[in-house]
Amino acid sequence: MTTVGVRRSSRLGRGGTRRLVPLAAGVSAAALLLSACGGGESDSGGTSKSLTFWISTVPGQDAGWKKMVAQYEKETGVKVKLVNIPYEGYTTKLRNSAQANSLPDVAAVPALDPIWSNKLIDLSDIADNKANKINANFLAKDSSGKVLSIPSDVTASGMFINKSLFEKAGVDYPTSPDKTWTWDEFIKAANEVQEKTKAKYSLTFDPSPSRLRAMVYEMGGKYVHADDSGKFSVDDATKKAVKTFVGWNDDKTMPKSVWTSGADPSAMFQSGDVVAYWSGVWQVAAYSESITKFEWASVPTPAQPVQASDVNSGGMTVGFNNNADAAGAAKKFLSWLYEPDHYRTLCETSGFLPVESGLNPKYPFKSEAAQAAFKLYNESIPLYDPISGYFNSAQTNWVLKGKSLAEDPTKTELGKAINGQQSSDKALENIVAGYNQQVGG
Repeated sequence: MTTVGVRRSSRLGRGGTRRLVPLAAGVSAAALLLSACGGGESDSGGTSKSLTFWISTVPGQDAGWKKMVAQYEKETGVKVKLVNIPYEGYTTKLRNSAQANSLPDVAAVPALDPIWSNKLIDLSDIADNKANKINANFLAKDSSGKVLSIPSDVTASGMFINKSLFEKAGVDYPTSPDKTWTWDEFIKAANEVQEKTKAKYSLTFDPSPSRLRAMVYEMGGKYVHADDSGKFSVDDATKKAVKTFVGWNDDKTMPKSVWTSGADPSAMFQSGDVVAYWSGVWQVAAYSESITKFEWASVPTPAQPVQASDVNSGGMTVGFNNNADAAGAAKKFLSWLYEPDHYRTLCETSGFLPVESGLNPKYPFKSEAAQAAFKLYNESIPLYDPISGYFNSAQTNWVLKGKSLAEDPTKTELGKAINGQQSSDKALENIVAGYNQQVGG
């Protein structure tokens, strides 16, 4: 394996789109980049006995990829050159490689790119294989139905509670996604705990469009969504949910400072003075080590009445059609990788939430809370309504049209509403205008 460098990649694009890097570098620069990371025709997997696989991840989470590559080489005799590239510059490197006609054979990417999307091989056979039980809500497809990528793993919003405060207050909470609570029931319980324990706040809520989308979906809305013509709007259920959210920011239920002035909700929760925290499931790994002053737990996401979340790809696995032999080698490797036994090993080793159902991965966490959290999320994700994958799919469609939501106006506009500078309806009107300007039509 060649490790050029490492940097935490924010798990490759979860929760929103990234600004596409301008195509400024030319072919000569591409040649230098490729030389630096060992690219070129000899590494492109031009025969069925070798292929190149690019990833961008941090130490620890690359362990699964290393293990699977070693196992594949042992079982098949095919040499896989795994290249871990720093997140900074990864998108540019892929673009330059496309320009130089020297893309890798397989890659885990943060997002699709129109520069090379026409080079992708169709992964429908893998996605449609019933034995793999891949959740179709989270695949990236083009208008013809061609499967362009399959998630390496998935991420979602999750509710964390201060279990010690709930127990001190004598307030119950659900533990199974089959018997979850509504947002109204959750807020009532959290407020009761806050009052009985004198905690500072009932809830902190990431200042994130993804987190807000999840709550709106669970309250029956679609948030900002486009019609067949590509024009964006919001429905009445979204307006009601967003108005409710703004109302919770009363400096008792939730602190206004998170969405208006950048206060850190995770630090607030970890202080022990907050009853609950609406964040991302990737917090589990960190909390398994960092929270020691109280007991915490992940609880089922509320359903009012929709059981949903905002689910994104932790990474998007793709194969490139460099030539017939290379494409065949890439397809064969990916087909092998997504076989349930192999994919389970990848998830267990790298700590991934799987896109396949029924795997029951066993993670190496020592924390009982972390083990319970992963069990809960693995049980919950297959139950989520298809709306949970709407934004993930929408991003793919925008990219295929050469568009990108460079800046989601959600946080800025709702911050104004929380500060009393405008109504929640006016905030949504401005958010819709921002979407139409950037990715509409």
